[in-house]
Amino acid sequence: MLCCDGLMSSLSGAAAKRPATLADVAAASGVATSTVSRALSDPGRVNAATRARIEKAARELEYVPNSQARALTSGRTRAIAVLVSDVTNPFYFGIIRGTQHQLKAAGYTQLLVDTEESDELEDGMLHKLRRSFDGAILAASRLTDRRLTALAQEMPLVAINRQTRGVASVFIDTPNGVEQAVGHLVSLGHRDIAYVAGPETSWSNERRWRAFLRASGEHGVSARRIGPFAPRKYAGAAAADAVLNAGVTACVAFNDLLAIGMLGRFRERGVRVPEDVSIVGCDDIFGADFCNPPLTTLTAPIEQAGRTAVSILLSRLDGGHAPLVRSGTTLPTHLTVRDSTGPAPAGGRAASPLPTAASLLPTAASPLPSAASPTSPSSPTSPISPSSPADRTEPEAR
Repeated sequence: MLCCDGLMSSLSGAAAKRPATLADVAAASGVATSTVSRALSDPGRVNAATRARIEKAARELEYVPNSQARALTSGRTRAIAVLVSDVTNPFYFGIIRGTQHQLKAAGYTQLLVDTEESDELEDGMLHKLRRSFDGAILAASRLTDRRLTALAQEMPLVAINRQTRGVASVFIDTPNGVEQAVGHLVSLGHRDIAYVAGPETSWSNERRWRAFLRASGEHGVSARRIGPFAPRKYAGAAAADAVLNAGVTACVAFNDLLAIGMLGRFRERGVRVPEDVSIVGCDDIFGADFCNPPLTTLTAPIEQAGRTAVSILLSRLDGGHAPLVRSGTTLPTHLTVRDSTGPAPAGGRAASPLPTAASLLPTAASPLPSAASPTSPSSPTSPISPSSPADRTEPEAR
């Protein structure tokens, strides 16, 4: 008969050829498989001496619990899906870091999914991976309000930067930041300011435009909407050209990527920032302070948004599918002033120097510099439009 040490050596040799199983740990500990399962999943149900023996055997055998098997017995995977629309967008770096840290501290695993800005892919991945996670965090979801509400009835989830009835959310208050940006520009003497819009289907885009319009009216200055444009750096060239064509002296861009692309185009055309035109971005992403000039932008607690979303979701999981007590959390933003904003130019109109031959040539970044983003066939420049889709309930698109 093998002694305990001999049995452990024999099992260790066998486990070297394959991953250790629950049965291996049970054999090494001299207890039933069900006891091992209880000791590892619900330690309080097993006495301390037995639990210590089981944990010692599990360590020596390098036993790794099978998440799928554990889910079958406990109904929980200890994993949370985090869906972002574009993993390459620096805006999401902070969110991903925040969710990762908070989930790790709570003993959960993060499943990161890039939905590639596709509502179909987002919906499909949520269903395809449903048995692999306990709940989901959707950052800037592309789903419609109706679909998002339906999903919230099917699974625990939290939306970031989205406010939909019946869906738990963490809202970064960029509209208030936009109002701060307008006030800042007015204080510098600007009287003709433009909002450089993001995609028409963006929930946040319409909220920022409404805030821009409201603040412009309160300060008694001219406001216009330019766009829509894709929320990408490459779209900045077309946006910059549209701003110069509009003759405004300052603008607030939908996000930092778009603003950074505009800075590059202004530089190509010999337009000085902020002497000829001032520009404000949104999100204060990594690199915004490395621009030339450093970008004035709205600073948002992005990492905190990720952490808060996890806290709300785990609270929801612990409480089951009870009605939501706290349906949403709002996080404040503030304006960070750098060198891309300055006093309005004399004469009140942005300088628009004659383009060089190089600037007239199509580039890889902007094949058609004067064209708007393909997200909409509308003109890139439009005056104040009270009938704009400010009450749109379509999905967010950063």
